[in-house]
Amino acid sequence: MQIKKSAERAKTTLVTRLRQVRAPRAATATVTAVKGGVTAAQGYSAAGVKAGIKASKKPDLAVVASDRPASAAGTFTRNAIRASSVTRCDNLLPVGGIRAILCNSGCANACTGKQGAKDTEATAALVAKALAVPPKSVLTASTGVIGKFLPMDKIAAAMPNLIKALSPTGGSAFSGAIMTTDLTQKESAVKVACGKQSFTIGGTVKGSGMIHPNMATMLCFITTDAAVTPAVLNGILKRVIDKTFNNLTVDGDTSTNDMVLIMANGASGVEVKSGVTVDKGLQNAFEEGLFAVCNDLCKQIAADGEGATKRVEINVTGARNDTEAKAAAKAVATSNLTKCALFGNDPNWGRIACAVGYSGAKFSDTKMSIKLCGIEVFRNLQPVKFDEKKAHTLMKKKVVAIDIDLGVGSKEATAHTCDFSYDYVKINAEYRT
Repeated sequence: MQIKKSAERAKTTLVTRLRQVRAPRAATATVTAVKGGVTAAQGYSAAGVKAGIKASKKPDLAVVASDRPASAAGTFTRNAIRASSVTRCDNLLPVGGIRAILCNSGCANACTGKQGAKDTEATAALVAKALAVPPKSVLTASTGVIGKFLPMDKIAAAMPNLIKALSPTGGSAFSGAIMTTDLTQKESAVKVACGKQSFTIGGTVKGSGMIHPNMATMLCFITTDAAVTPAVLNGILKRVIDKTFNNLTVDGDTSTNDMVLIMANGASGVEVKSGVTVDKGLQNAFEEGLFAVCNDLCKQIAADGEGATKRVEINVTGARNDTEAKAAAKAVATSNLTKCALFGNDPNWGRIACAVGYSGAKFSDTKMSIKLCGIEVFRNLQPVKFDEKKAHTLMKKKVVAIDIDLGVGSKEATAHTCDFSYDYVKINAEYRT
């Protein structure tokens, strides 16, 4: 049974409480969940329409626009084979003066050669003309089947309706139009208050399969009404992505199209400064807010993994350094044997221990421990007697926690993943048919 979005989206105040690497915290910062996705922040409008790119006839063309020039930054797939939209955005960013992001679903426009690159430029030009802005102020993204060319005639025909549909409440329409095999829309937004100043950060993500971001089929778009210079925005984004999306996996496949894009337009009047007089409290507050949004979106992707029946959090503590904490967490998250055991509700802790062993992370022979759903199952490199029937029952829950203490330090990390079910194979065996 697929996980329902409502079960994953119970939101109150988003003050990150997981045992993981946290974004720096400003003592006076308050991070509160709000609605709106990419249009939660001031000065943004968005839309999503049916252009006929998808055979399903579902919405497949989306745009989010800023009413003023915005700083922008991004992180991109490290796959050596990548879509022309990724190359174009990577070459442009970080930069100021960005006005819009266009995204199509149903066609990845990857492995399409020179024609694909021309089509990417052409889509940006279509939006630029409609908004009366320079083509280089429009970023583009694509997702869908690799090796197919964009239907430029359909995109051009749909552009007037897309621009006409732009709305300050269009975040949900944008989110729906970027989906492929996703079963649910994935949006998150927070209001950050720091002293007497406040600003909003909102975002949406698409992705259900072929998820193993390494930058960064996964696309994420984030907007904020804080003013942040391109260089500062780029640095903060990369730090946050490394702690969130780069610790996420569904199936171990790094896509040709992965990217995370962020725009900061300053409409709130709050300026996150850099330089000698930088307000570290405000900068930390911004990073904390961005972390909250990205971490929430990661959870939603893991919950909506293709064929998934449960979301899994792997929490590693007691590591010597951040690198080893992340390595151990991600090794368990990417272990197909562990993920299959999770689907079968089998407390087979040996697969978890095995993954830690080949991760390269150092651990204590006498202090390392593993807990499954809060039950200790392994310590001192040997089994711990536990109630397997109780563990089996607890593993049927929609969210399963694996806690690993390496026992050699104080560093922590969390990885997000899901289980492997029969449906994952079925979905991907029939993806093109």
